[in-house]
Amino acid sequence: MTSTAPEALEGPHPMAPTVAEPSSWQRRLRRFGYRPPASGPLSIGLRERLVPPYTRPSPRLWSLFGIPPAAAERVWRFAAWGGPLLVALVAGLLRFWNLGKPHAVIFDETYYAKDSWALINQGYEGAWPKDIDKTILSDPGAVLVPTDPGYVVHPPVGKWVIGLGEKLIGFEPLGWRFMVALLGTLSVLMLCRIGRRLFRSTFLGCVAGLLLTVDGLHFVMSRTALLDQVLMFFVLAAFGCLLIDRDRARARLAAALPEDEEGVLRPDSSVAKTLRLGWRPWRLTAGVMLGLAAGTKWNGLYIMAAFGLMTVLWDLGARRTAGAFRPYAAVARRDLLPAFVSVVPVAILTYIASWTGWIVTDKGYFRHWAAEQDRIGGGGTWGWLPEWLRSLWHYETEVYKFHVGLTSPHTYQSNPWSWIVLGRPVSYFYESPAPGTAGCPANATEKCAQEVLALGTPLLWWAACFAILYVLWRWAFRRDWRAGAIACGIAAGWVPWFLYQERTIFFFYAVVFVPFLCLAVTMMIGAIVGPPGSSERRRTFGAVGAGVLVLLIVWNFIYFWPLYTGTPIPMDAWRNRMWLDTWV
Repeated sequence: MTSTAPEALEGPHPMAPTVAEPSSWQRRLRRFGYRPPASGPLSIGLRERLVPPYTRPSPRLWSLFGIPPAAAERVWRFAAWGGPLLVALVAGLLRFWNLGKPHAVIFDETYYAKDSWALINQGYEGAWPKDIDKTILSDPGAVLVPTDPGYVVHPPVGKWVIGLGEKLIGFEPLGWRFMVALLGTLSVLMLCRIGRRLFRSTFLGCVAGLLLTVDGLHFVMSRTALLDQVLMFFVLAAFGCLLIDRDRARARLAAALPEDEEGVLRPDSSVAKTLRLGWRPWRLTAGVMLGLAAGTKWNGLYIMAAFGLMTVLWDLGARRTAGAFRPYAAVARRDLLPAFVSVVPVAILTYIASWTGWIVTDKGYFRHWAAEQDRIGGGGTWGWLPEWLRSLWHYETEVYKFHVGLTSPHTYQSNPWSWIVLGRPVSYFYESPAPGTAGCPANATEKCAQEVLALGTPLLWWAACFAILYVLWRWAFRRDWRAGAIACGIAAGWVPWFLYQERTIFFFYAVVFVPFLCLAVTMMIGAIVGPPGSSERRRTFGAVGAGVLVLLIVWNFIYFWPLYTGTPIPMDAWRNRMWLDTWV
């Protein structure tokens, strides 16, 4: 029930040519687990290398439960969707439980809840008066949407999403958190299916989804109306689309390659070099998702660049496996331009389309900047462009200056180096109710603590520290493309923040790469269980060890549940959960 390890797919075919001896540096690296790529056809078949089969549970497992083979096949097929849906149901119940509490405007909800309400009602953000939050909480029906334009520093997609929930539910905490919770739940379902496709194992896919379900940062962000969870959803959706596109492109290559007289698929240089992979709707969809990601927060642009490079490298590997002698030239000739057009222009058009409300309402901030420049004779070289486009470009340049110059100190700011070890989480909400009030036990000897803390589940994140090292080792020395894909997702969401050491940044930005951390831990769990072909004793001990790790992570999430949900607890219980001084 573990992933199909690459080495399990390798072995010399009886008719394969002799493989050249490895070089001296390759022999030296073997002590670290390096495996040089094979140069001939492989024993399991080229078709399985291009599109590996999904792992099936051992027949002994079915016999252990007394399930006949025909029923076992139906269960296995049902589990492909039934397992992920069950995990997503659990995630949804947790995220929607008491979602309107605390009944408060917490942390940056003070910006996004109001901007989203203005955007969904009039197409552009308004300039809200100060101290309006209390009125919104007490009597939202009496609050008028300001018609004066407001200066905002993030694109509108995330606020459109939040505003949709407000339109459905109302201008209240449940309303502005509803769609974020829904996307958080759907992201768990997506990760289950992504993990299943990535590892070719329904079991490991569900493990990845379960880990995301019980991650504290993802949980808190799913219950808070901030933009980063929306960004995470579109990034994960883009990754999933590219993964499906990868499988379909390789399946087309496999279908075009010749078979020998024994029905065994054979590499063919001409086919691998010249075959056009045709219409690729999933890569176009990925371009739309990446455009929506950038239209939520600008760091989606870094992820677009990383994923664009990743999909081209996947095409390179596919053509090389199919037999192309010069795969780089083949990819440059057949794949590079279609990949670029599918991702970059599509994402740009999607991004511009997300500003439609600002464009057509004619009242947004800086909306008439270009017209003013034309009036005073300052149209310049680009005066031939549409007025709205020049105004939008000016708006974007002003926003860019704001972001790179944001250095105001904040109590909960942190350095990206500390994120992976949970150095400085962010407190979204904190109150100290007296005994017998607001859920604080009447027999408490002092005031209680009621907090919503954006903190990842510690055991999961600390396990991820080792999992990242394992993934990097697996990618570098075992040439495992799955490890490379996971590392790409982590790096694309994390590394760019190191370029802004002077900027005020926060730990909750890391939610963008949390799904990839869960995939990394899942890959490590698969290695702990043991590769196919291991002895029963090895698999038993591995399964016990992996099960203990998962159960400890689940327990850790339950232990920190009060800090994730704003549940009042005695002060001593709160202090016991402050494992690091920097969490206070």
